[in-house]
Amino acid sequence: MFTERDMTMNGNIRVAFVGNPNCGKTTLFNAYTGAKHKVGNWPGVTVEKKEGTITYDDNKITLVDLPGIYSISPYTMEEILTREYILENDPDVVINIVDASNLERNLYLTLQLIELGKPVIIALNMMDVARNRGFIIDISKLSEQLNVPVVEVVATKKTGLDDLLKMIIHTASNKKDYEPIKLDYGNKIEEDIDKVEKELLGQDIDHNTVRWYGLKVVENDREICNKLNIKNEFNYEEEIAKRKYDYITDFINNILTNPYEEDETFSDRVDKIITNKWAGLPIFISMMLLVFAFTFKVGNFLAELLNIGFQGFSNVITNLLTSIDAADWLISLIVDGIIGGVGGILIFLPNIACLFLAISILEDSGYMSRVALIMDKFMRKLGLSGKAFIPMILGFGCSVPAIMTARTLEDERDRLTTILITPFMSCSARLPIYILFSNIFFPGNEILIAFSLYFLGVVVAVLIALIFKKTLSKGETTPLILELPAYKKPSPGTILIFVWEKVKGYIIKAGTIIFVASIVIWFLLEFNLSGKTDITTSMGASIGQVIAPVFKPLGFGNWQGALSLIAGIMGKEIVVSTMTVIYGLGDVASDGNMLQMSTKLIAAGFTSLSAYSFMVFSLLYTPCVATLGVIKKETNSWKWTIFSFVYQLVVAWIVAMIVYQIGSMFI
Repeated sequence: MFTERDMTMNGNIRVAFVGNPNCGKTTLFNAYTGAKHKVGNWPGVTVEKKEGTITYDDNKITLVDLPGIYSISPYTMEEILTREYILENDPDVVINIVDASNLERNLYLTLQLIELGKPVIIALNMMDVARNRGFIIDISKLSEQLNVPVVEVVATKKTGLDDLLKMIIHTASNKKDYEPIKLDYGNKIEEDIDKVEKELLGQDIDHNTVRWYGLKVVENDREICNKLNIKNEFNYEEEIAKRKYDYITDFINNILTNPYEEDETFSDRVDKIITNKWAGLPIFISMMLLVFAFTFKVGNFLAELLNIGFQGFSNVITNLLTSIDAADWLISLIVDGIIGGVGGILIFLPNIACLFLAISILEDSGYMSRVALIMDKFMRKLGLSGKAFIPMILGFGCSVPAIMTARTLEDERDRLTTILITPFMSCSARLPIYILFSNIFFPGNEILIAFSLYFLGVVVAVLIALIFKKTLSKGETTPLILELPAYKKPSPGTILIFVWEKVKGYIIKAGTIIFVASIVIWFLLEFNLSGKTDITTSMGASIGQVIAPVFKPLGFGNWQGALSLIAGIMGKEIVVSTMTVIYGLGDVASDGNMLQMSTKLIAAGFTSLSAYSFMVFSLLYTPCVATLGVIKKETNSWKWTIFSFVYQLVVAWIVAMIVYQIGSMFI
């Protein structure tokens, strides 16, 4: 699967970061690389790949952040990718990040990595948390027991980082001398491992890795058996796993002590309230209200400051083009088309940043894991595991990574249902639509309007899941097995990098997709087949007029709204940028332009009710092209991709129609 390979020579060292979820692996990676790393996907799959390069003591060190896993058994895509990377890309050093406050649980993966035969260093992270809990860890005994170096680090405080780098360089330069420990699995299993090893003698396999391949064959690992073309007659998987756990249990008490052990930790006490069956859901709803309040109040304040800059920039460009006697069409293209379209989206950047900041704080603190537990009982009634709610929550940020997260669901029907309902979650790209319409038609109630839309998305997803339960996803619900990490103080560095990556992605999207879309929309609004024309007879107006009658029962049967929604299939932000181009308002955040936009929307037939109906349709209709792409990749099916496109369009039309028609009876 992997063809990339950076050979280690002349001081170039390749390092793989491996660890359990919630062990602080990515925090440690970010502590070294900051925002200077590449984020992509592994070839052929949509699992995120992070890679960064640093220089230390004249050594170029490339760090690869592998997915968080509990083992390297071939049960999930992440586990398969991790072990294939280590085997085929042959990193010089494997850094096993271990949560010192959960040492015993983390060491199972450690033993598996050691048996892979590659040089391993244990980065004992969260030592501050372990000490606060009264844990005393004998580092030297742990190192001696496992025959690997152990380095204490606290990634959040950036302590121990130099020590770890020095150990990486030392281990890489002496990797030929590395000899992994060999666990004794008993006479019968050891005899069968020896048989397999003899069969492998003729194959091109590193001598330190031969035993690992033997273990995998006697565990009946189909992936490895097929790769080696060996017919397997063994299946000792359970016995080998049990021996590993027994080995850890035998030595852990000599290494780890806690003289002040408490029956109940701080996290346990907090969880009694947070996950309480009566208080859990109201607390979650309150949290989301606070998120929206922060997004609107702080975001709008910052947007006003950004607005001053955009106004000045637009005026400077207009004056510059006028001074050089630029053609009217060119001024219109640059000022109304490009600056108007792109600027009309970038003005909402502070709101987007505030949303991601709030979500990342909740996630990094450990709260988001509790949400799945809180929702588990409810989700079971829909035929889904509580784990399915995690992609749905992530969908509030962006549907693409949220749908990718659905692969953590073991049950195939759960996974398919979650993929199909996650796009109903209101992603951040829809936020500019809510801000624009709620500021104009619901001043003073923006937070409640936004919350109602986010809540409606969840309700619709739930109802659709109930329908799917009766049709395409019949079967038993799998039990929820979920790790609840200890609550911790969010890492400012991790949060800032997370927010910056999202903001950077938003800016890049504005400078590419929205930039091109703004030019195309401007062209469609300025020309028809006869040449330059008035906007009402343009190609864009003609396209909108053909589609507009479809939306008449929804309360906004005007060509402007119809054209904006069509353009929004490329990306929901483009709905607003299209409107700013249509109405020639490059900056809708300023009071003057907001008033003009209000006047023009009302003149086009929008009312408070039809504006809300428009937002409901924008919330629920066909996901953007990027989301459809990831649905195709995750389901490996055009059938489900086309189904998702069509059925969300139908659901959006029906729900928005119901909202408008019932609302018309009372307003």
